[in-house]
Amino acid sequence: MSQLVCGIAEAPAVREPLHAPVAHLVRGGVIEGIHYGSVVVLAPDGGVELQIGDVEAAFYPRSALKPVQAVALLRAGLPLDGELLALTAASHSGEERHLDGARRILELAGLGESDLRNAPDLPYDPAVRDAWVREGRQPSRIAQNCSGKHAAMLYTSRLNGWSLENYLDPAHPLQQAIAEIVEDLTGQAIARTTVDGCGAPLFSVSLHGLARAAARITTAAPGTPEALVADAMREHPEMVSGAGRDVAALMRSVPGLMAKDGFEGVQVAALPDGRAIAVKIADGANRARVPVTAAALARCGVDPAALAEFAEVPLLGGSTVVGSVRPARELLTDALARTTPYGTHA
Repeated sequence: MSQLVCGIAEAPAVREPLHAPVAHLVRGGVIEGIHYGSVVVLAPDGGVELQIGDVEAAFYPRSALKPVQAVALLRAGLPLDGELLALTAASHSGEERHLDGARRILELAGLGESDLRNAPDLPYDPAVRDAWVREGRQPSRIAQNCSGKHAAMLYTSRLNGWSLENYLDPAHPLQQAIAEIVEDLTGQAIARTTVDGCGAPLFSVSLHGLARAAARITTAAPGTPEALVADAMREHPEMVSGAGRDVAALMRSVPGLMAKDGFEGVQVAALPDGRAIAVKIADGANRARVPVTAAALARCGVDPAALAEFAEVPLLGGSTVVGSVRPARELLTDALARTTPYGTHA
């Protein structure tokens, strides 16, 4: 049992996670592959309604932690709201509206693209990336999917009089402030700190802690930093991800839902009443993340009709649908159960 220190539980254990089957790849009525992972579903009172796999081991939430980081920036004085705040919590596609938004944040800070310290990259969305390459454009920091967060980090540092060149150093006051809010909202100490793909510090918590943080953001009082982040993400889902991305579509389909994905098969989502889910796919597969997320939300009480387009990922044999990636039986509710026997496909 975790020990509490000043209201914060001890750090989750660093161990090999005991993942369980959460999704099956079914082709022609045969289970061809199995995706392992972990899932937690929280009730409005914060109690655990469902847990599969290992929801208490330390893991890296990757970009699913961005809503928490955005809350920390607001608490540190960042004066953004609306679409620019949504971009602060984004893993954006690299569309022009995303690049323009990041530039606007930098302009508010009196800074430019050269001040960014994230890793240069091509746009995340394949279609946007292909167009970028055809135009002969090179990888850049502004096109990298975390540029909104980095621009907001620089703006926050400028407002507080903190140094700009080393804003990604874990010992920097900005990153120390973010770490404090990560522990506050997850309710547990950080287990390990490393570097994310964009170059920013990355904090290890548990899947349970991540879901708890999302629930605390969506249930916060109006006008608080938490509520501002939740509202911005829900009102501008395409700024959080991009046109055609599953996270934006999910927030559009489920009223009041705040959702954020992360690399390596991570997903977190929460509703205004505190119901929340968090998902980790062990092999990092997005094709499993989406249907498992839908099944977890259904177990959370979301109307399955709103989740229908996310419930399975079709598999093709030539040009014919011959199967799908679908949740394991342990995740299914009666409403999501297949009308054909499990393991078959009509």
